[in-house]
Amino acid sequence: MKVAKFLFMVLATCLSFTAYPALAADSEDKTNVNEKAPTAAPIAEKRDHSYSYHGITISDPYHWLKDQSYPTVDDEDVLDYLRAENAWFEARMAPQKELTEGLFAEMRARIKEDDSTVPQKDGDWLYWSEFEEGAQYRKHYRRPVAGGDPRLILDETELAEGLEYFRLGAASVSKNGRYLAYSTDTNGSERFNVSIKDLESGELLPDEIPETLSGLSWLAGDTMLAYGRANENWRVQNVRLHRIGTSAEEDVEIYHEDDITFSTRAGLSAQDDWLIIATGDNETSEVRLVSAADPMGEQILVKPREKGVEYTVDVRDGELFIWTNDDHINFRLAKASIEAPGGWETLIAGSNDFYLTGFELFKDFYVTEGRLSGLDQIQIRSYGDATDIRPITFPEASYSAGLTNNPEYDVSKLRLAYESMVTPDSVYDFHLASGELELLKQQEIPSGYDASLYKTERLMITARDGAKVPVSIVYRKDRKEAGPLHLYAYGAYGYAVPPGFATTRLSLVDRGFAFAIAHIRGGDDLGRRWYLQGKMFERRNTYNDFVDVGRGLIELGYTQEGKISASGGSAGGELMGAVVNQAPELFGAVAAHVPFVDVLNTMLDDSLPLTPGEWQEWGNPIENKEAFSYILSYSPYDQVSVKDYPPMLVTAGLNDPRVTYWEPAKWVAKLRDLKTDDNELLLKTNMGAGHGGKSGRWNSLYETAEEFAFILWQMGEGKD
Repeated sequence: MKVAKFLFMVLATCLSFTAYPALAADSEDKTNVNEKAPTAAPIAEKRDHSYSYHGITISDPYHWLKDQSYPTVDDEDVLDYLRAENAWFEARMAPQKELTEGLFAEMRARIKEDDSTVPQKDGDWLYWSEFEEGAQYRKHYRRPVAGGDPRLILDETELAEGLEYFRLGAASVSKNGRYLAYSTDTNGSERFNVSIKDLESGELLPDEIPETLSGLSWLAGDTMLAYGRANENWRVQNVRLHRIGTSAEEDVEIYHEDDITFSTRAGLSAQDDWLIIATGDNETSEVRLVSAADPMGEQILVKPREKGVEYTVDVRDGELFIWTNDDHINFRLAKASIEAPGGWETLIAGSNDFYLTGFELFKDFYVTEGRLSGLDQIQIRSYGDATDIRPITFPEASYSAGLTNNPEYDVSKLRLAYESMVTPDSVYDFHLASGELELLKQQEIPSGYDASLYKTERLMITARDGAKVPVSIVYRKDRKEAGPLHLYAYGAYGYAVPPGFATTRLSLVDRGFAFAIAHIRGGDDLGRRWYLQGKMFERRNTYNDFVDVGRGLIELGYTQEGKISASGGSAGGELMGAVVNQAPELFGAVAAHVPFVDVLNTMLDDSLPLTPGEWQEWGNPIENKEAFSYILSYSPYDQVSVKDYPPMLVTAGLNDPRVTYWEPAKWVAKLRDLKTDDNELLLKTNMGAGHGGKSGRWNSLYETAEEFAFILWQMGEGKD
């Protein structure tokens, strides 16, 4: 299913959105409530508060840090505490200013400032985007395929002018090429407002659609847009139609989901003839089809929801293609007629070895994607001959590869993305007729990069229960043995961290660090079972895997105890909280970005945006005593105890709807009270953005430099 013919990336809508590094703060925020720099860390007041479930009473003396008027945060006690923590952060990081600036300069020097994407054909036009030298945001262009000058269709820099925060969400050009619908977020709350631009006149239409959180699909001869509106709890449980030239108040809801644990999205089929309405949670799906020409017409239910059965659908010439886990944990691909949509016949059977992760339909062939032994696979398949399978092969032992922007249905070549931990981001066209992989562009590093200086490996480290955990690692060939090592992971929602390339990483690697990605359970790196073994009542496997990978890397001679720095964001920040509770001695520095550390309280609060939909991932402690007890046993905030902890940098976003600001704030407050060491503990709250951090490529890059400066400082390379 094409969620839309996107020109630009749509903001993800699950808790796993955060990437590494996660958060950037406002460098100009006046956070110090005093004229002089503070001389001691702020100590949060304890206030009596407790709650009881299933006969268990929990004391929570920092509950007051959750502003009771949230999502408005105007409690001055709360704001004063966050400002005091920010002032303490600034004071402690001040001696590292020179190091931070140096890191930022070298990171920026690796980025081609006046960069552009590879143009891609969609209909009568070629589309691409560009950064101008020094610019924080992109400009988006197109030009006629038949020839002609480039035309600026959207200027993010202009849209962001005067704003503290700006993010482009979904964007979609009408099929006739005349209109551009796009959505923007100007405060980090991820409630996007839609505008529509006439690309012929350059003027905005009067149409405005507020509070969306979805893709945008053109329907009914480009007279309507399908979208989803976020409700007061920041959940999308509807599909709405907007008729061009009318008020959003007149928009019609064509689907409504009553189950608060389900979220809804919609997109177009491969041939743009069906609107596909999908609803579901983290383990159950249901799909409906409605004609894109008549979106208010009769809807076809493909198959009623069945707990634990996931499926997605696309349509080609009236035939349904269904990706589902109904009879195999690693999914199969099935077919059905549109007249009997629930009669699924296997096209590709599920496999214990090959994990089928998705498919895409084209006019003369279709493509399946998956993983074999944890490595990405792309296979071109024939509609008429099930044995006609053409794999696209890649030379490196560990890499990340997949389909990228392929908006057209009738094509003779496929656009692919490829990278590894030593190979920069590369864009290829795969020519179907010849089998040639044509390199169109490889990420340019202006300050220089010599791949021959680095080595990457893929290791298998045995966890305490015997599971073999893959680890991707990169380091300089001249690195000293048993030197410092940075360990990163996510480990939730079935998200597999790709072993890709990052120029920022070189600032650690060139200083003697190895950089390792632990492909721990909770992700689906080794198949769906790998994911299931890290969720619900097997969640502790995720934390154990990370700790055991660290210990395994020590045993193999890659590093030493106390010389490991670690980082993770969102659910990966929850991982950081759990591992420092379990094995604090391993780590010399830890960065926890927007960390989901107050797991029990969040899963008990069904008014929060994501909570009902997350019960299938973590358990429902409201109704289930076993879930309550199990979450309590690992929830990082609840398990903070009297002992030494490693140096930690913690970040938060005041407008974050995914991991609310009070989770990291409460965690830091409790750590300050109970930890027995003198190690650094810093909390930095971005007062003007949300989960994804501050917008703009240089602002974000500076925060990465600041994080690395903290790590290097704590690992012995900064100023005490």
